[in-house]
Amino acid sequence: MTWVTVCTLGDIPRDGAVAVLVGDEQVGVVRLADDTLFAVSHRDPVSGANVMARGLVGSATVDGVEVPTITSPMFKQTYDLRDGRCLTDRCALLTTWDVRLHGGDVQIGPARVATDRAAATDDPTDSEVTT
Repeated sequence: MTWVTVCTLGDIPRDGAVAVLVGDEQVGVVRLADDTLFAVSHRDPVSGANVMARGLVGSATVDGVEVPTITSPMFKQTYDLRDGRCLTDRCALLTTWDVRLHGGDVQIGPARVATDRAAATDDPTDSEVTT
């Protein structure tokens, strides 16, 4: 496994993100207020624009658990930073990468395996859908 140094921790604002280049991939590196780091595709899967590092970093409650999120500045889809799944559109997905802090340097590792969309078992059942 190869780790690539992309920036320093101080280069990323708290509760913000920066765009970096890893090989030929544009990656958004997100830093939470507690210095937790995430790495996601900079390319918005819905609009196709490279804008995710300009998105709004926050959190959402999912099944009673607060999860870290980023919201696209284009069409406002919200993604779980832990796995790249979109919370508002089950067909959208961000690629994620392993990320670590090594000394004061932020390093990106391999991309995590992602599926094209949420699994069919994630689709809501009739009883979960309200009209």
